[in-house]
Amino acid sequence: MAHRFGILRRFRFNLPQRIAAALLAAFLLQGFWLVSRQTLTDSDYQYARCGRETWEKPSPLAGYYTSCGNIHDGILAYRLAGLPLTLNLLLQRGFDLFRKPENRLVQNVAQNSAAELSTWELRHQMTHILLLLRLPFLFAGCALGGCIWWVTRRLYGNLGGYTALALYCFSPAVLKACVAPNPEVLAALGVFGAVYTCIGVAHSMQGPARKWRPRIALLAIIFGVTAAAHIAALPLAALLGLAAMLWIAEGHRSQTLPVVLVATAGGLVLLFACYGFSPDAFSYVFRSSAGFLWFSIDPARRFFSAFANVGLSLASAAALVLYLAARKSRYFGNTVPLLCATVLMLLVMTGAPGSPWLWSLPFLLTFVGGVFADAYDGPRGRVALGAGASLVFLQAALCIASLPGLAQ
Repeated sequence: MAHRFGILRRFRFNLPQRIAAALLAAFLLQGFWLVSRQTLTDSDYQYARCGRETWEKPSPLAGYYTSCGNIHDGILAYRLAGLPLTLNLLLQRGFDLFRKPENRLVQNVAQNSAAELSTWELRHQMTHILLLLRLPFLFAGCALGGCIWWVTRRLYGNLGGYTALALYCFSPAVLKACVAPNPEVLAALGVFGAVYTCIGVAHSMQGPARKWRPRIALLAIIFGVTAAAHIAALPLAALLGLAAMLWIAEGHRSQTLPVVLVATAGGLVLLFACYGFSPDAFSYVFRSSAGFLWFSIDPARRFFSAFANVGLSLASAAALVLYLAARKSRYFGNTVPLLCATVLMLLVMTGAPGSPWLWSLPFLLTFVGGVFADAYDGPRGRVALGAGASLVFLQAALCIASLPGLAQ
């Protein structure tokens, strides 16, 4: 009994955790504000319709997985968008059993509609459908913020974690990705989690082999989520994670490739399950051009030149200068996120819609948090702390000012 609840006893919700929770709450409030200013779009209709089809029934079109066709870039976004709507509909069907016949919701709509009953036909009867479509992506954004906080605080301490998380929570690009059904924030979460889980597996290789298996199983699950988010994200996460493992797995470098291959195979099995074990829909992922990539500096130029990102851009430039100038900042914990951010920021999708530059932001913020944490511990720590806080407040002010309804 003591062992079963040991993890719960070790959990503490002290001041650092409360500050992180407050920042994530501010992130959620901004997200809800943006959602309240939105209306349903054609993209919402597509995700609602085809997302529900992945849960409730196969496509009425022979040879296709959904009426959207064979989803080849990332099925996870469709499943997450459709799940709250499917659960909401099941709940309404249950409530109809206790309503008078004339007050029933689902049955009345089905009788009055010549078309097949769908979430789109129910959009005026089912309340909060727009919010339900976006909740999974808002929660994924919070989960990504929590991952950034956990990694940066563990590596750099409280102040480094606060800096990275605050810049994340007031990033307009991240907020925009979290308030519409799309695979971007899911892919960012998968790639970031995969790379740092690979690093955790490499560290565990220094210990007994029995400790490897749970982390390899966790890595396979994360690879599956990454592949289901966007098929191009899996090879990127595997390659970046393998490079990090080769760096630190001294004495076990020959075993890193088999570990990554096993985890990748497990991830593909989970991806197959996300396609309902449909061989045709699953094979189309590899027959399409969704994973094609190329290099371009345009995404980086657009991101860093945007006025709403001035605080983050200045923080990134300052962190790069400090990294190059201060020898103590050039170590593994800072170099890995810098290299990952650089690689992802320079990639563009040529076969399917995708934003690798957005996937790079968690690594960029981790790098900024790490370098700033080194500066906070330096001889001019108070000056560095004041400069870091000023950049965070600047980014927060610009982000809040860019929210619709507040800029007037």
